[in-house]
Amino acid sequence: MIIVNTLVSDNDICLSIQAFVLKHLLFFPDDLVKVAPSLPQNLSSTRLSKNKYVASNNFAAFTEDAKARALVKSMGEILFLCGNNKRAVIATLSSIGHAVERSEDSPKNVTIAQTLKGVSIESASDLHQVLRVGTYTTPASAFKRLEAMIPVFQSRMGALLFLISAVLSRGLDCVQADRDDPSLPLVTEPFGHASQEIVNLLLCGQAVPNVFDGRMDLGGGMFLKGLSSNVEVGFLTLLESLNFCKVGQNLKCPKWPIWVIGSESHYTVVFALDTAVQDENELEERESQIRKAFDAQDQSGGGGFISVEGFHQVLRETNVRLPSEKLDSLCSSGFIVWSEFWQVILDLDKTLGGLKDSTGQMGRKIFDLYHFNGIAKSDLSGSQATSGGETPVQRPRLTKLRVSVPPRWTPEEFMADVAVPSGSAGNESSGKDTEVVKPEPPQHAPLVDCIRTRWPRAVCNWVGDPPSIV
Repeated sequence: MIIVNTLVSDNDICLSIQAFVLKHLLFFPDDLVKVAPSLPQNLSSTRLSKNKYVASNNFAAFTEDAKARALVKSMGEILFLCGNNKRAVIATLSSIGHAVERSEDSPKNVTIAQTLKGVSIESASDLHQVLRVGTYTTPASAFKRLEAMIPVFQSRMGALLFLISAVLSRGLDCVQADRDDPSLPLVTEPFGHASQEIVNLLLCGQAVPNVFDGRMDLGGGMFLKGLSSNVEVGFLTLLESLNFCKVGQNLKCPKWPIWVIGSESHYTVVFALDTAVQDENELEERESQIRKAFDAQDQSGGGGFISVEGFHQVLRETNVRLPSEKLDSLCSSGFIVWSEFWQVILDLDKTLGGLKDSTGQMGRKIFDLYHFNGIAKSDLSGSQATSGGETPVQRPRLTKLRVSVPPRWTPEEFMADVAVPSGSAGNESSGKDTEVVKPEPPQHAPLVDCIRTRWPRAVCNWVGDPPSIV
């Protein structure tokens, strides 16, 4: 297993941190070797090009030192993100901090547990009396302090202290200015769930309450605030599949293929090892190029047809080389209709500028995602309850999903009926029939609905129990 909920408290806060931990473990493992020299070399991520990385799937080989360093780096990164990359404020409790600094003979976690027994916080004034904060203006100094205080953040007070650190790093005035309604609580009763402002604060450094991009103008000088820039790790939510909200591209397309998944009551995380999963489908990109050139010649006001002269211009701009019989057929009526031209393009080989795919995939994109639930309920029969009405056992769970995404022009039947070549592609010239295998029937779980908000019409398969987002 990759990592369990290291900060034992609010799941909302833990999973936001965990997403950053995955970023460092998967894509920057070499930075962790400095503290973990025994980290196997096969864990290194492969940099294919300037912005292309493929991480190792050898999750079990991460050492405890590497995971601890990734945790510290992630916490520091989030705090500096909240502090506009200028500062990080780290909050601890005075009694615990002193105990950690004095604990030499006994384990720090034991010392902290004993100290916490004597700590009573019943009100905000009680918290103010024992809270101690420090401001750090360099990542190195913040890293050193966080590393020393990690046992504190792993205690039962850890999530609360990190939340306070993030809010203070942002600044109380800035947090209130980020929000649409500053009168609403940041943590809701009765279970202490963090609001969307807190999740956004940890993911993008601003406590905005919405998940769409930019601002939504309501008129009359009123507007709602969303995310203003791209983020390192993203966010998807089941609520979008239910049409309760719309997640913007900033959160859907983060810099790294890692997403916090929000359900009605719980947070999990999904990630990919290959950054290429976020690339636009090659054939869709080609289709967009051809359609743009066609529309530029369309003088019908959007009617979807162009003149023969304009058609020849489209062919030149897009480097499409039609066989003479196809060209004559399209031009015979004196104008070219997009739907007819498009069918020809789909049947034209890619070497001639078309979209025909010799593999039979027709631009379908296939990749793997991994879903991690740190406190998933034991679910042997596909239900959330065990036999006899017993309470399901909570345990970390990692599920690998095979995801197939058809191009946007593909009919729905394609997803279920297309045959997948079992051998290597491109053997048509050998004269042998390509062996095909019927694809696995699509499987469904609420997680699939979340995935489809990022990759519409995605088909998912997995082995074993359905991935749980509760």
